[in-house]
Amino acid sequence: MFALNSQMDYFLYLEPTDMRKGFDGLSGIIQNILRKNPMNGCAYIFINRRADRMKLLVWEGNGFTLYYKRLEQGRFELPKSNNPTGLTIKWETLMLIVSGIKLEKIIRKKRYNFCKRSG
Repeated sequence: MFALNSQMDYFLYLEPTDMRKGFDGLSGIIQNILRKNPMNGCAYIFINRRADRMKLLVWEGNGFTLYYKRLEQGRFELPKSNNPTGLTIKWETLMLIVSGIKLEKIIRKKRYNFCKRSG
């Protein structure tokens, strides 16, 4: 089933990516540069140099799914990060990026977050 949701982890790769890369090329970046397992259930987000194209690579149990978004006008605004290769973002942040909403002045209200304690 094709599904992205708020329960998933999203990793935004900040280096410009060649959008000609497909499943194998993107999973190679995940394994060789990020040192992560592309089949761990995370969605990996890649942006091109002009920041007008985005690809998401997701392992969905029995195979990869590749989502591709191309803007006809404008650019994706990316969050600032101290880590040059990338950062983990929330579903809400991904939706703001895709929707073209400016990220600098977003104010998040505190909400209850149920976390299971181990032990």
